Amino acid sequence: MKKRAVIIETKNGVIKDANFGMIACASKGDNTLYAFIINQSGEIFKKELGSYGIEHIVDICIDSDNHENNEKYEKSFNPILFSDAVVQAIKDYEISSIFGLTTPMGKEILPRVAAELEAPLVMDCLDVVKGFESSFNSDSNLDFDLAKTSLYSGKTIATVKVTGDIRLFGIRPNVIEPSSKIDLSQEQLSNITVEKFVAKNRYAEQSNIKLIESRQGDLSGNDLVAADVIISGGRAMKSGENFKILNECANSIENFGISSTTVGASRVAVDLGWVPYRMQVGQTGEKVSPKVYIACGISGSIQHFAGMKMSGMIIAINENINAAIMSNCDYFVEADLFEIVPQLTKELQKERQKS
Repeated sequence: MKKRAVIIETKNGVIKDANFGMIACASKGDNTLYAFIINQSGEIFKKELGSYGIEHIVDICIDSDNHENNEKYEKSFNPILFSDAVVQAIKDYEISSIFGLTTPMGKEILPRVAAELEAPLVMDCLDVVKGFESSFNSDSNLDFDLAKTSLYSGKTIATVKVTGDIRLFGIRPNVIEPSSKIDLSQEQLSNITVEKFVAKNRYAEQSNIKLIESRQGDLSGNDLVAADVIISGGRAMKSGENFKILNECANSIENFGISSTTVGASRVAVDLGWVPYRMQVGQTGEKVSPKVYIACGISGSIQHFAGMKMSGMIIAINENINAAIMSNCDYFVEADLFEIVPQLTKELQKERQKS
């Protein structure tokens, strides 16, 4: 039986919701599934991961005894150390398929792991399955070999066939529905294994690379790629100061019970310096797949549409009925966003008070 592994991402000690859709994809078929957690206590997440079908958790830690400042390396995200640790774990556990999220962390780790293993990698996958040959061939070496991903700014969906003893897949967050969460009995919980894997520290061998400092950026708001609801602003926002009305609306939506809501922007708003690049949605920004995407004053260029077309529902607010976004959405409001968005915020706050 082949072994698969998923790289679990956390934020502030909590598992990101996007991991559970990835687990649902990786757990298809009769294969052993491992969860790799880097520099975190696997025991803490045992019950939550187990409720989604994980039976083996590997707590990957990095042996930093040779470093002058161990704490700095243990608490910082170092893609070289982390990817090398994952490579060692893949070899030690004889993993055939490895899954990660197409997030900033995944984009750093997965390509490095693929290069080290000389293995095929498909990023931004919408689904991963076994092909006809793999499904009906008795050869136990055959595993997932078909990955669906978008190409040409989202104009087409490609099915990519991969070969090799080890295959890597980067899953686009929120495109795959998680499996139903199950309540574990005490016996089922006790059957979930948590192992500690200590990766050898080979950082010293890379004398041409030295980590000087690791600093966190602006942590306000939620991750775009993992958000359930995104409300984005474009040129019609007129200034960066006006984005506060989108933030107020996002907070009202989240307070209403939506687990993750955040604010995004078009490239124009970023290029004008109104908001930071981390908020950009589009071909040259983040490709997102929220359940609801609200475009406020965004014309809807093909580059922007390429980054959010996989949204479950698209709502447009625009004064120009001929804007491209108006023909590429599920619902639209032909009105001034400075009237509609504050009114939406007000109504959400009213309903929240009633409940």
